[in-house]
Amino acid sequence: MRQTSLNIIAISIFILTMSALLGPIFNISPVIPAIATFSVMVLVTVDTLGWQGQGSMIIVDLVEGASSERRERIIRHEAGHFLVAYLLEIPVSGYALSAWEAFRQGQSAQGGVRFDDQKLAAQLQRGMISEQTIDQYCTVWMAGIAAEDLVYGNTEGGAEDRAKITVILTQLKRSTESKLKQSWASLQARSLIENHQSAYQALVTAMTQRASVSECYQTIEENISGDQTE
Repeated sequence: MRQTSLNIIAISIFILTMSALLGPIFNISPVIPAIATFSVMVLVTVDTLGWQGQGSMIIVDLVEGASSERRERIIRHEAGHFLVAYLLEIPVSGYALSAWEAFRQGQSAQGGVRFDDQKLAAQLQRGMISEQTIDQYCTVWMAGIAAEDLVYGNTEGGAEDRAKITVILTQLKRSTESKLKQSWASLQARSLIENHQSAYQALVTAMTQRASVSECYQTIEENISGDQTE
């Protein structure tokens, strides 16, 4: 069961407990919170078994993304991924800035930039993956964290990005290198974003307007020459 579903169940149990304690004071029938909690748990179970937890992810994502500050941080995070993928010649196949957007696009209910990872998958399948490929993908995965840290001085997202690096290196029996590779890749990504600030800022604007992938590519190309001459 996904962590989001477990969190919703925990909250439901907490509400039921508090209702049982405070119900007599406010003259609330204990049946009402019991029915509400039971209904929530049924919905969570159906969501987990039938939708693989996508419904709860959408709800949590809508709540977390309610503030404009949070939405802007998400866009800047994803723009970091997109720009660095472009610079390292890893094709972007699409992006979604929320779980709901991803769901509407027919993807699993998880926002983010989607990459063409056929090259990585093919090399992993053969058991022969080049260090260059590892470095490229690790840098792209850490680019969202690097962008957040560059703009805000701290990071909130990126746990799943770090996990991808750990998974890849574990498959290669190099799990002890994960933290070092994350730090190295984050520095590489930060440097790329810093050196292409005009393209990055323009990309943030384009993604805010939900520009298509091809339009985002064009935006980067139109602004990247200015970065190179500065």
